Amino acid sequence: MASIIRNGYFCIMYTREQASQLRQEFWTTFGQYLTPLLSAEGLRVNWINYKTGAKSVHFRMNADKKSGNIAIELTHADVELQELIFEQLVAHKSMLEEALGEEWEWELHATDENGRIISRVYKEIAPANVFNKEDWPKLISFFKPRIIALDEFWSNARYSFEG
Repeated sequence: MASIIRNGYFCIMYTREQASQLRQEFWTTFGQYLTPLLSAEGLRVNWINYKTGAKSVHFRMNADKKSGNIAIELTHADVELQELIFEQLVAHKSMLEEALGEEWEWELHATDENGRIISRVYKEIAPANVFNKEDWPKLISFFKPRIIALDEFWSNARYSFEG
């Protein structure tokens, strides 16, 4: 671990292993907060690796040194089918926003970190740094109600996305 001062702020530089370990520690801590909670249908669920049951519909949570975000990502390789799934999601927009209690950003055909075309509906929190343990309560408070709300929404909407 190395320390540097940048723009008057004390910064800590981590090795790749240290950064990976801190990320893993954060997600383990977050998972421990959610473990006792059952899904909207009363089932045990892996909140961090939420399975929607729809092949190309994923709920994703990410955190890095600048921000955190939670998203519904549509990853179908056929861009036209991806757009149809996005349109189905748009048709459920009021139900989604009612469950979430807020508006999210809607993005058709973005590029992910691997260069694939995806579509997504997401909410971001910034600034937030997963490598700063003092930011963990802020990140947990951001992710927890939103993944629970996504589960509630999905328990009602999933049948429209099957097949």
